[in-house]
Amino acid sequence: MGSLILSRLVQAAVLLIGVSVIGFTLMHLAPGGPLAFYTNSPGVSTADLVQMKHAFGLDRSVAMQYLFWASDMLRGNWGYSFFGGRPVRELVFERLPATFELMGLSMALAMLAGTGIGVVAAVRKDSLFDHLVTLWAMLALSLPTFWYGLLAIFVFGERLGWLPVGGRSTLGAGEDIAGHVTHLVLPVGVLATVIAAQWSRYSRAAILDVLGQDYMRTALAKGLSPLRILIRHGLRSGMLPLIALAGLQLPMLVGGALVTETVFAWPGMGLLFVNALSYRDYPVLMALLMLSALLAVMGNLLADIASALADPRIRLGRSA
Repeated sequence: MGSLILSRLVQAAVLLIGVSVIGFTLMHLAPGGPLAFYTNSPGVSTADLVQMKHAFGLDRSVAMQYLFWASDMLRGNWGYSFFGGRPVRELVFERLPATFELMGLSMALAMLAGTGIGVVAAVRKDSLFDHLVTLWAMLALSLPTFWYGLLAIFVFGERLGWLPVGGRSTLGAGEDIAGHVTHLVLPVGVLATVIAAQWSRYSRAAILDVLGQDYMRTALAKGLSPLRILIRHGLRSGMLPLIALAGLQLPMLVGGALVTETVFAWPGMGLLFVNALSYRDYPVLMALLMLSALLAVMGNLLADIASALADPRIRLGRSA
């Protein structure tokens, strides 16, 4: 187990370095730049632009800029936003609770609903319910997340008027728990629906594979209850592939949260990323890029560890 964790940590470090180099280079090679906003401003002269470029360190080569940025990041200094001058770490930490709330609730709801639907569809294979679930999953995975968000806003916000369509709370409502919950319904529902569709397909396939095993047929031949066999033996074996899926889905969850936050004006890291991208705010973009990459890498690492703990064959294979 120790060698598994150590090898994964080394791979994670190499991957994060590669992400930082590629991301930093692509940002600086893109047309425009953070000072393009001031180029056509009548109150900003050429001398002012040169001075700002020097102050932000943009007059150095891309390689030197990267080295200075990487050195500061390792010391915990994430830099300052080009627009507003606030510390990047302060900006990001302000948005983290909203994003983690959205991602956590969506993932929990998707895992519970998707797994339950997939198990029932596997047990009732080729039934009407199974076909309807397959159709729903295909539709959910085929269309983009923002389309579902716009559809939810149109139906539940504009037409029916049941739910608020943006923000995290009602302006001037203060600490209104009920109002906060109503603001959560649409973004969590949209994001959880897309993720649950994938969970339902994987859980259905996993349970179908388990139901065809010899030990399941033997247990049935001994007269044990099918429900008891499914709960005590089928779910335990069938859920092992889903443990790895949970870690692999984290990048999808982060990307889905970015789109969902933008559609519903949810004040999290996704909306901050879109705003920073519009203004080419490099320090904010790089901080969010690295944080997203770190979450994805840690998700995969935790999935590997959980799989090894749940299945001794994985540990034996690694030690061999």
